[in-house]
Amino acid sequence: MQEDRKDDEYVYVKVTKVGFADPEGAQGVLVLTADDGRSFPMSAFSGEVADYIARFQRGDRVSVPSVYKMIAELADSQSLFLTEVEVYERGNVLRADLYFSRRGSSFVLRNYRASDSIALATYYDVPIKMKKKLFDRLASQV
Repeated sequence: MQEDRKDDEYVYVKVTKVGFADPEGAQGVLVLTADDGRSFPMSAFSGEVADYIARFQRGDRVSVPSVYKMIAELADSQSLFLTEVEVYERGNVLRADLYFSRRGSSFVLRNYRASDSIALATYYDVPIKMKKKLFDRLASQV
């Protein structure tokens, strides 16, 4: 029952656009879009991460950067599966929890950078959930 209430606080989103805020590609931007069509722009993260997200969206799993490859190898060797990523606001920054499962158990890695977590979700093609109140606040500012 409480789990249902928690799910009501989130919306499922997909990365619909990825790009750069500057001509040099130093700062990344992306747009997360919910099933109902509402969008949430996200910026102020590494252009390198934006480039990886775009490559992962295109299906590129070969030229992965070392940290993502390292996580993939660790997960594979331990039979761990990323099942979803949950994005929320902590103070004035976006953070994320990563949900993993393995045979007979599961665990959560909490309070990681949202951009890296979204990159992993894109790499593994798993659901991304985002706090509804972030969309609501954005809509009220427009």
